[in-house]
Amino acid sequence: MRRLIFVLAFLASLVITSHAEAKEVCTIVMDELAVEVLLRNGDCDSRVTPASTFKISLALMGFDAGVLQDAYTPRLQFREGYPDWGGDNWRQTTDPQRWMKYSVVWFSRQITPILGIPRLTEYASSFGYGNADFSGDFAQTNGLERAWMTSSLQISPREQINFLSRMLRYELPVSKEAVDRTLEIIEFTDTAGSWRVWGKTGTAYPRGDTGRFDYSQGWGWFVGWARRGETKLVFAHLIQDEQRHAESPGLRARATFIGGFDDLVAEALK
Repeated sequence: MRRLIFVLAFLASLVITSHAEAKEVCTIVMDELAVEVLLRNGDCDSRVTPASTFKISLALMGFDAGVLQDAYTPRLQFREGYPDWGGDNWRQTTDPQRWMKYSVVWFSRQITPILGIPRLTEYASSFGYGNADFSGDFAQTNGLERAWMTSSLQISPREQINFLSRMLRYELPVSKEAVDRTLEIIEFTDTAGSWRVWGKTGTAYPRGDTGRFDYSQGWGWFVGWARRGETKLVFAHLIQDEQRHAESPGLRARATFIGGFDDLVAEALK
């Protein structure tokens, strides 16, 4: 009961920290060996768009297929007409490490056509990555450009952590080098409690009845893993905005989750 009360209080604090402008959809934490779910709150089984969290999966595919070579190869130049809504960071020559750090959409779109929809589907299916649907928007044949962004590809928080757990245990059907090189380009943060937390954010917006994006209902993902000593955890945290906000929901999901991480795991691991 004490653990339950603590967990509920922690989860409530996430909403308060994010200025009560977002609702928690799911928070789920599991040990890396997939033996025990240490915390589960909300709807962790319904699928939504993975948004930029898909870059972890895409990096594995790219390194395994040889489209990506290492953290700094290939280096691709920005061209006029590429998506640049991410600002100046997206208008630079980009390598895999920079792609992951700044979540550069146009770099993803250089990888997906080389792999092609059949191979993307085969990889995602073997990863257990949601519905593995790369068809894209209805009747628009744009799956290689945006299947993972409020479109056909969908994944649940529980499927996210199962995928991450398999990756960390080298159980996915890709080379060891592909996993190692993917792990190398994921950013990490060290907490005051001596945890190292690796993760990827994701932001996407649902479409309203008119087909336009609803920027007041944005999804914010933060998925990843954490390690302290021999203890390893995987997690997924998903929020959805209830009003428009200046900062992206993905960045706020990351900030609130890492901000409470030490207290959360200290109690959950008792």
